[in-house]
Amino acid sequence: MKRLMKIPTITAVATGVLGAPVVAAAEQAPYAHVLLISIDGMHSIDLTNFLDNSAHPASTLKTLSNNAVIYPTAYTPAPSDSFPGMIAQVTGGTPKSTGVYYDESYDRTLFAPGSNCAGPAGTDTHLTESIDVDQSKLNAGGKLGQPLTQIDPAKLPMAKASGACVPVYPHQFIRVNTLFEVIRAHGGYTAWSDKHPAYDILNGPSGKGIDDLFTPEINSPFPGGGTTDQTGSYTATQRYDEVKVRAILHEIAGLDSTGSKSAPVPAIFGMTFQSVSVAPKLAQSGPSDPPNLVGGYADGNGTPNNALSGALTFVDNALGQMVTAVAAQHLLDDTLIIISAKHCSSPIDPSLRVAIDAAPYGMTPGHAFHKADDEALIWLVPETRAANLAAAQKYLTETAQTQGLRIAQLLTPSSLKELYQDPATDSRTPDFIALSDHGVIYTTGTKLAEHGGFSNDDRNVALMVASPRISHHIVETSVQTTQIAPTILEMLDLDPNELQAVKLEGAKALPDLGK
Repeated sequence: MKRLMKIPTITAVATGVLGAPVVAAAEQAPYAHVLLISIDGMHSIDLTNFLDNSAHPASTLKTLSNNAVIYPTAYTPAPSDSFPGMIAQVTGGTPKSTGVYYDESYDRTLFAPGSNCAGPAGTDTHLTESIDVDQSKLNAGGKLGQPLTQIDPAKLPMAKASGACVPVYPHQFIRVNTLFEVIRAHGGYTAWSDKHPAYDILNGPSGKGIDDLFTPEINSPFPGGGTTDQTGSYTATQRYDEVKVRAILHEIAGLDSTGSKSAPVPAIFGMTFQSVSVAPKLAQSGPSDPPNLVGGYADGNGTPNNALSGALTFVDNALGQMVTAVAAQHLLDDTLIIISAKHCSSPIDPSLRVAIDAAPYGMTPGHAFHKADDEALIWLVPETRAANLAAAQKYLTETAQTQGLRIAQLLTPSSLKELYQDPATDSRTPDFIALSDHGVIYTTGTKLAEHGGFSNDDRNVALMVASPRISHHIVETSVQTTQIAPTILEMLDLDPNELQAVKLEGAKALPDLGK
């Protein structure tokens, strides 16, 4: 197959955390490996500030940036939840084609867990830690590296199929294929590590896209934390991320994620970090943390408080372990490293934070389900939808304002039809999406920020593509994280049009990687 994109060689030598000097060959073959890293919660401004900070002159990110393309105006899809954000990177699609709006959403054709498909169709779909066999354990009650053993089918939504009522696993929920499936179909070995067993969804409809899917449960309690889960402590979240870092180091060394058996170094592999997602939200030190840590930002310029600064440094050091391991295996010149994020969080500026109870959304006429973080997705009961549609819209545009929901813009069925699919005919598209005033987060607690919305603070993520073959430059053109998927396939000398979402939505590879 003819290569779709050529990357010119460089003769510069990579040093520092890159280990032994690496000199590019005169003729470059396609990349053999892509290491995809999602530093969840990392804004573009976080990367800019970290690279510009004189305190980090020899950091991994700084060293990688010397041979990298940086895209400061990269945006994740909206809604900017973890599921659509990660799925965008591996499918090239938004909820318009993937059918995935949130990890907690609604489907008008499915049935509730344990219902035996009795009664009218329509149920909320929780593809979160709630479907674990045992959420109280890091292995979710199953075997790490085998996510289907970690998922309890009795907790899954149900569907009618061939006269039977069957559970719908996460991989059956997504409507399009993933790059893992494409790469595996061409003989490539695939691996990934994420925060819940529900990330079985990345396997794609075949259920077989990822050879080695490693999913320790982030919402399990941590040792010494009582009932507090990993996200209730900056330190615990970092220790949790270290579990996944070890999995990546095993894979680089030619082992599976658990380190228990030999395996090829994957053609596509990587993980999500949660430390930079938790630190902007968690207000202060939790169990096992040093005292006097403060989360979030000090100002609207993205100056990190000490907890977030520590989380960024932790992730940078972990990346250094990975890059050093790749270099030690003499794979650096054959490995493309992509660093981005599923989402960021809003607001950056702490003075804009407004905390609101989302309960009034539940009073919407005809309400079936809503999900509210820093915006709200609202679904109506399917059988009475037509009768309640006008009253629901009136409530959300008028009455809800007296409830203090601070809705800045209401996306109605007609606008959602243009953005995604028609909620009158599509089983997943919300009936309404309420965009809140900037700075609003729907919480009754002390959380500093939240994700899921449509604002720049939610969506303008870090994006850097690094390799010894690439010369440093910055591309100011606005790009989307959906462009990561076709880029990966092109760099592996595969056709991006094998991705169904790419054909449906037309995502192109990231620009200017040939410089």
